[in-house]
Amino acid sequence: MLLQRAWMLLPISLTGRLREEIPLVLKALGGALKDKEHLIELNLSDNAFGPAGAEPMVDFLTHTRSLQILRLNNNGLGVGGGTMIAKALLANAEKARADNLVSSLRTIICGRNRLEDGSSEAFAAHGTLVEVCMPQNGIRPDGIRHLTRGLFKNPNLRVLDLQDNTFTERGCLALAEALTSWSHLRRLNVGECLLSNKGGVAIADALILGKNRALEDVNLSYNEIDHRRQPSQPRHAPAEREPSTCRPQRIMSVVAALEQYGHQDALDELDDMEDESDEEEEEEEEEEEEEEGKKEKGDRVVESADMEANSEPKAFSIHF
Repeated sequence: MLLQRAWMLLPISLTGRLREEIPLVLKALGGALKDKEHLIELNLSDNAFGPAGAEPMVDFLTHTRSLQILRLNNNGLGVGGGTMIAKALLANAEKARADNLVSSLRTIICGRNRLEDGSSEAFAAHGTLVEVCMPQNGIRPDGIRHLTRGLFKNPNLRVLDLQDNTFTERGCLALAEALTSWSHLRRLNVGECLLSNKGGVAIADALILGKNRALEDVNLSYNEIDHRRQPSQPRHAPAEREPSTCRPQRIMSVVAALEQYGHQDALDELDDMEDESDEEEEEEEEEEEEEEGKKEKGDRVVESADMEANSEPKAFSIHF
């Protein structure tokens, strides 16, 4: 019995090539790899070929039948280049379906490319993705909605990294809906995505449903989720004052819940969280002391004015 060999192309560096040479190199590379039946990974990350480098890859991406992992991280593709890649992947999925084949594509790494709000039909068309990493792409709420709807059709998704894009509540609601279809999800990274209070609650409510029992790692950091303001409370409304121990108590309740399942060390940088809480408490106490001091001073001024009013009139001067 012959063993089939899987090809995994090492990272390809185009550093030192002239700008006009890069498209020719990529076209030649794609042509040489197109008919390779055991090529499973292509890594072109960290080559700043821009949109001009996307077009030469279209033919290869449209016709490959074995590629499982595509790494195009930090290539400066932009909206135009990203759209060309997406159309090629969509055509690939349609060809596989026409030939009664299951798509081989499993992983797409495409971060730091300024893709913004491009099409996500290719994700839905493949339906076989297990890992999608698209951080720092300037994707806005509408783009997040399209993206998550496409990924909804990929029930075996295990890793989703959308860090440093813009969700807001709209994008969070779309993600919350899609979360229910990913029973194999292990890692979710939506840090620095401007989730806001309502968006954070929407995602939490979706996770509470228990559809993601394989989940191991969740990053919701730096998302303007304020523990002092209720989700339904307007942003401009004053937050009700809570006991100074409220935040540490909430943290410890999460730790206690994690301990029940043997994951007491799951919270990263817990010491930093506690330090920040202490600093906030100190600042609040200082503000309270300042307000009390101003109030006492004002009372003394009023008291003095009343005493002077009851005595003989005195001359006064105003200085500008």
